[in-house]
Amino acid sequence: MHTNSEAEILEPQDWIFPVPIAYGPGRLAEIGQRCAAMGLSNPLIVTDKGSADLPFMSQLATSLAEADLPSRVFKDISPNPRSDEIDAGRVAYQSGQHDAIIAIGGGSAMDGGKAVCMTANNTVDIVEFNYHKPPPVLGPDQPFPTLITIPTTAGTGAETEATAMVTDVQKGVKFCADHPDLRPALALLDPELTVGLPAHLTAWTGVDAVTHAIEAYCVPGFNPLCDGMALEGLALISEWLPVVMREPQNVAARGGMLVGSCLAGVAFLQGLGHVHAISHMVGAEYDTQHGLTNAIVLPVVLRDNLTGMDGKVKRMADAMGLHDTSVEGFIAAIEQLLDDLEIPRSLAEIGVPAYCAARIAEKAMQDSAAGTNPRQASFAQMQALVETAIAKAR
Repeated sequence: MHTNSEAEILEPQDWIFPVPIAYGPGRLAEIGQRCAAMGLSNPLIVTDKGSADLPFMSQLATSLAEADLPSRVFKDISPNPRSDEIDAGRVAYQSGQHDAIIAIGGGSAMDGGKAVCMTANNTVDIVEFNYHKPPPVLGPDQPFPTLITIPTTAGTGAETEATAMVTDVQKGVKFCADHPDLRPALALLDPELTVGLPAHLTAWTGVDAVTHAIEAYCVPGFNPLCDGMALEGLALISEWLPVVMREPQNVAARGGMLVGSCLAGVAFLQGLGHVHAISHMVGAEYDTQHGLTNAIVLPVVLRDNLTGMDGKVKRMADAMGLHDTSVEGFIAAIEQLLDDLEIPRSLAEIGVPAYCAARIAEKAMQDSAAGTNPRQASFAQMQALVETAIAKAR
């Protein structure tokens, strides 16, 4: 497996694909000057409830203040962002007369910030930005605010694209909100922000990134750009996740994970699969942590999907540095990783009841990720996957 040295990973880098990316330890300190250079005057900081009191929030506020930029914080974002929270975020943006949004935190903060950005300068309900609907037509006087994303976990990879997963509180389902004209103006990747992440969240978000890379690479069709991102992301995550679990203060390992997660996030622009279709709906109903839910469901879907995909499996196994590159060997390696990370062996262990299987399956069939799974499932097949994940996923 190709290995970058720790010195290389610690070197600050500026990339321009697929959006402007500022990567490197300590680069959060630059955010004030970067906002000033963009001509911003009053950003709204959007974060999740769990991140609101963490040290990086004061670091961000200090950098903005040093650039003479006032700011306020909107922190009412749940682990699975809700449509009513997005409505409240719009009110906060408009009442504060803000001109930009800085989304900082985990995946929920990324999704919440992006969703608020979609609705900030218009009167369109967030549910109308559903990926399955035609994008809302917005006037020239309704531009999206400048959007800056700052991930503090190495998992969701949500920082370079505009899609956001939001729970429709009226229907009790998650949907993918999107608009083709919204893109982050800057993604700032500072691995120092992930150093304090607890071990269980490091593991859960790490497997989230693994799942993104695997599901994206298994999407049918010809997309070598996304395929390359998926494989390199999988290689980086496989190399550095064990290191970061052993050495949580290792900034280079945190950097390798953060970039691997980012690449996997770019890769899933071509789609995901049944792991996410099921996980989205479980999260919408039971407010489970997304990465953990993905991790539990992953082997169930792999056993269903990977038969006959020997070529793709070999390339993924090679990226992970596995000796056994067969389908069976690949799945065994993933299950061993989950065991090493102490991932529960069933959704029942995290409070998901057996009686919800049919309802979750029905909703999962409608999820955008189900449409790009390599094997299309009947309702009965989807229900069987959900039942297995609840009872005994591995």
